[in-house]
Amino acid sequence: MRHCITPFNQPAFLYSCITSLALLLCSFVVNIYAGLYATEKASNPVTDIVLSNIPAVDVSLVFIYGPFILWALVAGLCIQQPYRIPFTLKSISLFVLIRSVFISLTHIGLFPTATDFTSATSLGEVMQLFTFGGDLFFSAHTGLPFLMALLFWPLPFWRWFFTLSAVFFGVIVLLGHLHYSIDVLAAFFITYTIAHIARWTFPVDARLFDSVTPVSSPTTL
Repeated sequence: MRHCITPFNQPAFLYSCITSLALLLCSFVVNIYAGLYATEKASNPVTDIVLSNIPAVDVSLVFIYGPFILWALVAGLCIQQPYRIPFTLKSISLFVLIRSVFISLTHIGLFPTATDFTSATSLGEVMQLFTFGGDLFFSAHTGLPFLMALLFWPLPFWRWFFTLSAVFFGVIVLLGHLHYSIDVLAAFFITYTIAHIARWTFPVDARLFDSVTPVSSPTTL
């Protein structure tokens, strides 16, 4: 059954939205501290089978503006059918929290020829709130679009759009030498696991999400 009526007058749904926003904000705070710590403790860069064999390309504009466009589309999908909001936000929060643990454990320095995106545009400074230089493993530019593909899997257009976006951003960060190849490759496998964990951790929100787009979940892939 598809829901077309805005449900914000329902206390339970409104509470779920508020808690999901709170969790998202908390995950961002944790991400900032984890990123700063990883950058401070970063060691020397290492060789990489891909980066060592391709020249660096200035991908600053795509690296910065691409995610903003992507998240505008995700916001549009959620606004169109608000029942998607809680599980989408909680899945993103879980992704950010788990990634914060990973980057806190891994302190490899940026590849020497990495693109400097901070001065490319004023939004480069905003991007510094989310990426710091030492927060490499695993790639959020790759993993988050793939997470959206798994969430919206029952919708063929968005499934392919988000999957191809994940591949596209994976190529972009490699061309810009902004991530090691293992950061990009591992993102797909770790994100798939996060999608499962999200459904296990937030079953009520997952069922609400599926009531809008019934059928499948990442477990059917």
